[in-house]
Amino acid sequence: MVAINTTHVTPQNARVAGALGAEDSSVRIQAALAVGSNPDPVFLETLVERCAVEPDFFVRDMLSWALTRLSPEVALPRIRRELGSERPQARSQALHTLSKIGDRSTWAWITRDMLRDSDDEVARTAWRVAVALVPEDEENELADELVRQLGRGDRSVQLSLSRALVDLGDVTRPALEKAAANPDPAVAAHARATELLRQNPQTGADAAVEEARRVVALGPERAAAASAAPADAEPTQTTGTAETTGAARDAETSEAPHC
Repeated sequence: MVAINTTHVTPQNARVAGALGAEDSSVRIQAALAVGSNPDPVFLETLVERCAVEPDFFVRDMLSWALTRLSPEVALPRIRRELGSERPQARSQALHTLSKIGDRSTWAWITRDMLRDSDDEVARTAWRVAVALVPEDEENELADELVRQLGRGDRSVQLSLSRALVDLGDVTRPALEKAAANPDPAVAAHARATELLRQNPQTGADAAVEEARRVVALGPERAAAASAAPADAEPTQTTGTAETTGAARDAETSEAPHC
């Protein structure tokens, strides 16, 4: 349990602050709501510390909201310190809170190390926040940096990266096209799936992944030819067909890149 700093608070506020560390999550979320509804800098340290250890997602989000209710001049310096914390949740939640505050001057705090953080949750949050805060003249550099993460992690991680790249807009196209030719099939398929989503955001993620896998397995020319072939065409037992069928089978049985 995090120690509650009750210095210079009234007895009532001390009880509210203490409730932030209560065992019952419903009590903690109500306490965070109360603190945010009556913002007072005296709760800054307690809110930040609770963000680093709070196990409940909804309570953490309410804690971040309470921090946004404080003056940025008060909250931001303390939040910045958390970006260098040894605790992954502290880093991730500090980044999340920055996105809620939305102060573009904090863009400079989003470092390459954060975008490459070994903890997936920290990296995912950093990608999202970076896209939200990046100045227009640095979008290309950010796109290049994010593309370096293609192929990383499980389906949820890759989908987060794809969403970040899609949200960044058309500036990602050259970097994605280059990555689509990467010799690593996981990187190439993730790049192609992301480009499909960028071109048509209504495309389902799973459909984009399957199409990207097919293109990587068959090669762009064969994939295009297969798509153009009449649906009722009779299969022929040629060497080329056998190769294509084998490649498609290999694609289906290989580990799919997720996005």
